[in-house]
Amino acid sequence: MNVYILSVMFSIVFLVMIIELVRRRRLKEQYSLLWILMGFTLFIISVNVQGVERLASFLQIEYAPALLFLFGLLFCFVLILHLTLVITKLSAQVLRLTQEIAIMKGEKASHNEHIR
Repeated sequence: MNVYILSVMFSIVFLVMIIELVRRRRLKEQYSLLWILMGFTLFIISVNVQGVERLASFLQIEYAPALLFLFGLLFCFVLILHLTLVITKLSAQVLRLTQEIAIMKGEKASHNEHIR
């Protein structure tokens, strides 16, 4: 089977899967946009065989389909960076909320001691 045909089939299945996950509310829309963009990009690149071969020749890549894998790898790096940023933001929020709860518990304990 040709790698381009496999790539086209994968991108179509991938896009359908992402849309289904959003429809079932298992994936938030804000994250699905990145995945849908990747699926469409992969589809366009897979359909445009001559474009991939010209770009591979320009970049001096001997095996043109390897460019598809390069795009996939670069997408993975971008996705990992994005998820790391989200995790960092959420960790800061959890820390702040934990501190606020500790302060509230301390104030409640102090209030209860004054009542006694």
